[in-house]
Amino acid sequence: MKRKEIVTILLLFLSMTGGILSAQDNKSELNLTLKDAQEYALINNKMIKSAKFTVLTSQKDVWTAISSGLPQVSAGANLTDNLKLGVFVLSMNGVPTIITMGTTYTLPVAVQASMPLFSAPYYIGIETSKLAQKMAESNLQSTEIDTRQAVASAYYLILISEESLRILKDNLSNLRETLKSTKAMYNSGLAEATDVDQMASNVTMMENSFSNLQNTIEMNYNLLRFQLGVKFDTKIILQETIDDLVKDINVEALLSQNLNTAANIQYDLVDKQEKLSALDLKAQKAMALPSLSGVYSTSTSGMAMKMSDLKWYPSSYLGLNLSVPIFASGQRYSNIQKAKINLEKARNTKEMVSDQLHMQDKQLRYNLENADIQYKSQKGNVDVSKRVYSSMENKYKQGMASSLELIESNSLYLQAENNYISSLMNLLQTKLALDKLLSNKN
Repeated sequence: MKRKEIVTILLLFLSMTGGILSAQDNKSELNLTLKDAQEYALINNKMIKSAKFTVLTSQKDVWTAISSGLPQVSAGANLTDNLKLGVFVLSMNGVPTIITMGTTYTLPVAVQASMPLFSAPYYIGIETSKLAQKMAESNLQSTEIDTRQAVASAYYLILISEESLRILKDNLSNLRETLKSTKAMYNSGLAEATDVDQMASNVTMMENSFSNLQNTIEMNYNLLRFQLGVKFDTKIILQETIDDLVKDINVEALLSQNLNTAANIQYDLVDKQEKLSALDLKAQKAMALPSLSGVYSTSTSGMAMKMSDLKWYPSSYLGLNLSVPIFASGQRYSNIQKAKINLEKARNTKEMVSDQLHMQDKQLRYNLENADIQYKSQKGNVDVSKRVYSSMENKYKQGMASSLELIESNSLYLQAENNYISSLMNLLQTKLALDKLLSNKN
């Protein structure tokens, strides 16, 4: 197979993966549908990466909590050179007798193992760390949902801005032709100098608007690049048009969905926070319970007056340690009361979030219905305004309308286009917000 054919097949394969990332003059290029962009962001967005690191840390915290209750084994040795041995005096039949204590060299070597047999805070700690891991995972899910929405919003904004730019470009092209015709009419004595000046002024204003919108579009692309987690010199080509996205909106189907509060990520987070608060209360109460641990130790000690004469004497013991909290100066009681308050606070927050979600549900449904009506209405207004402007343009060229009438008609047409663009963006954003509330992944 020829090298050229291999390269062609490779490029075809890459294009089928939903976005080509290729190097061109040290710059990258991404070809993305909205879904591609969202999936790309789920992997490369820096906030998502940070949330994933938090999940990994929480997984280690679970093992840390578990391992604290497993057998702990330690070993140690201590070589001592008693430079001057201690003595004590005994009375032997009334005669003081000096007796030397110990040996010059001692070398105890010991191994000790201990393990909690019963500790309520230990078991609650494991339960708490596991719930904290689940909460970290929910926070990751929340970050992913927010990122998907932010990517979609930026994607919409670029397409809307580019549609506005297209409208301005077409309008500017028409105005330039009209200005050219007005100058010809002026040279023929069919128009006044003020007509030329007014038309030239309108063209200049339109050119400025066109330039400003181009800068805005680049800023919108930078916003999308940030959400995608790519460098700011990355070239992004959007594979979908605004019409592609609008035709996929099914307002009736979306409005027919019922709100499932338990599936909402914000409700899930406050629900887990309530459970954490409940575990904290259990942990504070558990501090008043006895704890029991077992210990086993084995050792051998080497003793002699010379290192070469060490003799070893083994020993070992097995024991139980019982600890019973009796009095904590009111601190334990205070901590329990504080934990109870925090639990009530968490429950209140949970109820409040539930109420807010239902209120948002009603408001967003109303907003979506209204946005759909406004979109359809403004779309019809654009067609009417465009026909009126075209008619006025013909009349102006025939000398049946003034330049002021043409400029006013053009302004009304552009206003209608702006209203349409605004209603379109409102429809997309409202649909996006309701999708998020209903836990849809659109």
